[in-house]
Amino acid sequence: MSPLMQRRLQRFKQNRLGYLCFILFSIIFTVSLAAEFIANDKPLLVSYKNSWYVPVLKTYPETAFGGVFETEADYKDPVVQQLISDNGWAVWPLIRFSYNTPNLELAVPVPSEPTSQNWLGTDDQGRDVLARIIYGLRVSLLFGFALTLASATVGVIIGALQGYYGGWLDLIGQRIIEVWGGLPMLFMVMVLVSMFTPSVYWLFLIMLLFGWPALVGLVRAEFLRARNLDYVRAAKGLGVSNQKIIFRHILPNAMSSSLSQLPFMLTANITALTALDFLGYGLPPDAASLGELLLQGKENLTAPWLALSGFFTLAIVLSLLIYIGEATRDAFDPRRQ
Repeated sequence: MSPLMQRRLQRFKQNRLGYLCFILFSIIFTVSLAAEFIANDKPLLVSYKNSWYVPVLKTYPETAFGGVFETEADYKDPVVQQLISDNGWAVWPLIRFSYNTPNLELAVPVPSEPTSQNWLGTDDQGRDVLARIIYGLRVSLLFGFALTLASATVGVIIGALQGYYGGWLDLIGQRIIEVWGGLPMLFMVMVLVSMFTPSVYWLFLIMLLFGWPALVGLVRAEFLRARNLDYVRAAKGLGVSNQKIIFRHILPNAMSSSLSQLPFMLTANITALTALDFLGYGLPPDAASLGELLLQGKENLTAPWLALSGFFTLAIVLSLLIYIGEATRDAFDPRRQ
C-alpha cells in the first residue's frame, strides 16, 4: 500500500462516526451472507446413528433418517423430528424459518403479531418477517454491490476515453450523455422490465444501462486536467502508448475522486431496487425483497410491524452507507492532506 493510501486510510479511521458505521455495516453484511446458517427450516447439523449430516448444505432423503419417502426430508415434520431425536440429535439455527417458509402452526390469522417464535411477526403468507429481512438484505446488498461495480467500471472507461482524447469523441459523448441522463430512469426501467420475464439478470442489465453515466463527468474532468500535465507529456515524448498512459499513469490518480462516490452510488442502487420491488417491477415474486415487505406494509395497515420492519431496516442500512460515504469523501479530499 502506498504512503498516500495509508494516510487516506488513517484519515478515514480518524472519522469516528464513519469508521463506526463501516464496522456496523460490515457486521450487517456478514450476517446477511450467512443467512442460511441463521434463518433456515433445516438443521445445521444432524447426528443420526453415529453418522453426521449437514442438511443446510446438502439434501438428504427422508429414508436417510428411517423414514419411508425418497423425497427430501421435511425437518419441520414431527415424525422426522421424532426419528432424529430417537437415534441422535440436531442443531438448529437461531431462526427456524427460511425466507419462504410459512409458519403452519399459527393459531391466529396472518399477518400475525410478533411472538417468541416469530420475533418480528409474519407477513400475509405466514412467512417469518425477520428471516425475509435477512435474506432480502443479502439480495439487495449483493445486487447493489455488483451494479455499482459494473456501473463504475463502464463509467470510468467512457469518462477516461472522453477526457483523454477530447475533440469530437468528447463532444459526441457529452451530447449522448445529456440525452441519456435526461430520460426518466425509473420509468424507463419499469417499461423495459415489463417486457421480459422477471429475472435478476435482466433487471441487472437494464439498470446498468441507465446507471453507467454516474461517474463519467467526474472521471472526464480529471482526465481533461491531467492530460496536459508534465508527466503525461513526458510519457508521450518517450513513446509510451496511449493505452498505458490512460490506465497506468492517469487512471490511478483519477480514481481517488471516483472511489469516494461509490458508497453514494451503492445507496442509490439499493434505493432504486427497493422502489422497483415496491412497484412490482423488480425481483421475481418468490425472491426475498425489502420492497415487497414495504408493499405488504402498505396493503396491511392493521399490521404495522411489516411497514416498520422494512422502514427501519432500510433507514439503518442507508444511513450507515451515507456516513461511510462522507468519511470516504473526506479521506480522499486533497485539501485535507
